Amino acid sequence: MVELKTRPTDASVKEFLESVEHPTRKADGFELLQIMKDVTREEPVMWGTSIIGFGAYHYKYASGREADWLKVGFSPRKRSLTVYLAPGLDDIENLREELGKHRVGKGCLYINKLSDVNIDVLKKIIKKSIEVLEKRYSDIY
Repeated sequence: MVELKTRPTDASVKEFLESVEHPTRKADGFELLQIMKDVTREEPVMWGTSIIGFGAYHYKYASGREADWLKVGFSPRKRSLTVYLAPGLDDIENLREELGKHRVGKGCLYINKLSDVNIDVLKKIIKKSIEVLEKRYSDIY
């Protein structure tokens, strides 16, 4: 199994969010924390030094490489809020059209500020991502 640099730690989620310098990013971080707690019904855990994760799963590639990763999570980065979702989440295109202002990357949504997006649609996207992972992987915890 490959050891990822980013893995769960005992660091305080609250202390991490309190340390965010940008006031809007900090406020959005606390709001997104509550949104993800409500949607996932999971307690947040710091992954590495800057990602807040909810739940985890074990994955294995055809190559044999395997590791653990967070089900969903986010990081209040300097440039934007990064929301981590299931990789290959292709069937949310219709939801993304309703989301509002955002960008996408591989398994991520980038949001400048939460007021730019429809929170109800964001919740649906988070739920869909978890559903996809639960169907794809049996080692969900």
